[in-house]
Amino acid sequence: MSWGTDLWDQFENLDKHTQWGIDFLERYAKFVKERLEIEQTYAKQLRNLVKKYCPKRSKDDEPRFTSCTSFYTILNELNDYAGQREVVAEEMGHKVYGELMRYSQDLKSERKHHLQEGRKAQQYLDHCWKQMDNSKKKFERECKEAEKCQQLYERLDNDINATKSEVEKAKAQLYLRTHSADESKNEYAAQLQNFNSEQWKHFNVAIPQIFKNLQDMDERRTVKLGETYRSFAEVERRVVPIISKCLEGMVSAGKAVDERRDSTIVVEAFKSGFEPPGDFPFEDFSQNIYRTGSDGTIGTPKNEGVKPDPRHPMNKAKNKLWLFGKKPKAPTLEDLSHLPPEQRRKKLQQRIEELNKELQKEIDQRDALNKMKDVYEKNPQMGDPSSLQPKISETMCNMERLRSEIHKNESWLSEVEGKQSSRSDRRPSADVNHHAPHGRESPEGSYTDDPSQEHRSPPQPDPHEFDDEFDDDDPLPAIGHCKALYAFDGQNEGTLVMKEDEVLYVIEEDKGDGWTRARKQTGEEGYVPTSYVDITLEKNSKGS
Repeated sequence: MSWGTDLWDQFENLDKHTQWGIDFLERYAKFVKERLEIEQTYAKQLRNLVKKYCPKRSKDDEPRFTSCTSFYTILNELNDYAGQREVVAEEMGHKVYGELMRYSQDLKSERKHHLQEGRKAQQYLDHCWKQMDNSKKKFERECKEAEKCQQLYERLDNDINATKSEVEKAKAQLYLRTHSADESKNEYAAQLQNFNSEQWKHFNVAIPQIFKNLQDMDERRTVKLGETYRSFAEVERRVVPIISKCLEGMVSAGKAVDERRDSTIVVEAFKSGFEPPGDFPFEDFSQNIYRTGSDGTIGTPKNEGVKPDPRHPMNKAKNKLWLFGKKPKAPTLEDLSHLPPEQRRKKLQQRIEELNKELQKEIDQRDALNKMKDVYEKNPQMGDPSSLQPKISETMCNMERLRSEIHKNESWLSEVEGKQSSRSDRRPSADVNHHAPHGRESPEGSYTDDPSQEHRSPPQPDPHEFDDEFDDDDPLPAIGHCKALYAFDGQNEGTLVMKEDEVLYVIEEDKGDGWTRARKQTGEEGYVPTSYVDITLEKNSKGS
């Protein structure tokens, strides 16, 4: 597994993980230093040191990296031969502690360099975005000015009291504004194409390479820890033959360090399962501008009824899937649908394993009670068989409850795995039409030449694709209702598909992230952009 492809959107987590790796290496180096200071002291002091560096958290909260488990194995071995320590401080300080500190400084410098490259790449992409956004706003302003000039010319042209010079002046001003709008349009198209190209390079070339460098650095750090673990043990083995058996255990622990396994654990811990964002669509603001013909008249706009979308989904997509941005927080649900697909699958598997263990315990207890009941029936003097019946009934109820829980979680797991398989087979399409001046523009920014499709949203995905994410036994009560101003395709995990003018129930207000949780008449729930709906809350819910 590669960090560059699997963790493309986890820059902050990789930043924390690599810092944690260096802190862990320095923590181990500090351990060695304190170990050297205690070498000549009694065994009790050495055991106190081992106790100090033993994990203070539960095993479930401990990192599962092989370098961590190897280090804790070394601590256990130290506790076994604590009473037989002899002085090896000089050689150990040179081969272990000094090497670790020098390597730690090199890692800090390399990590700083890679993170600076990542931030520079993001800053450059932000710069391209600002240029594209400025050109789009300029294009919009020029189009509005051209429309004003067009209206003025039409009014003067139809006014019998207007002089010829006024009409000619208005006509010249109209041609000037129309030409300026065309230039702005070309500039906006060029900036948009440049931004989409730079975004593709950012997510497919620059970021993967930077993350690969961070992965190589982290794997070298893990290898170095394994090497210092072995050196730590081998130095003492040459000096203290009587503890060779314990030192062999330390060597084995050092050899058990697997950098690939650690990298795989990082991917499994942080992988979201989402796909990178696609290209931004082209927005044509010039469809209401038409040049005058040879007779000096102005054509009538053909699509005045098309309602423009003042809030394009680009901004929402940026907030939702931007590499350095924030994602909307979803409430914790019983079926874990608030988690990313990969993390949800692992949590469900873990829950099923725990339930199976509990079920096996109940089965063993039932078998033991049945055996005891048989013994009581054969030997009444040992006890009353009917006294065991309540306990047997309770055990059977627990077994049925656990089986129901297992079946429910297995159904959720099968849905998650089915979604992941279908998502891997589905290829994203990003068909951006840059040459459709006579087309219709939908609120989503796409174009169509079919007049019957003027107010329709893009093709909708399966409406039951995200039903499992909000499949609660007790649905949340509605606190109001909302009407869809624009169609929303709901392509991302946890979102809800809606059509223009569709009425939905509001079950959770926007918490500042730009998303409102709603429910359809059919019971399907999900998140929709707040700017896409007109919300009306109940009077008793507005103050809550």
